[in-house]
Amino acid sequence: MPSGQLVSLATAADDLSVSVKTIRRRIADGSVRAYRIGRLIRIDLDETRTALLVPMSNAR
Repeated sequence: MPSGQLVSLATAADDLSVSVKTIRRRIADGSVRAYRIGRLIRIDLDETRTALLVPMSNAR
């Protein structure tokens, strides 16, 4: 179950500075979990933020 705040894809995309299409791609590939509430699709903002983090290497 979600532990944080469930938000719309548009809200999450705006907050994370990515496109809604990116969020939808991550849902499709399984890296982000989505929850259907009736006809609405919601995602856990904290969980999505963690899933989209990409570690940067220190190599130059």
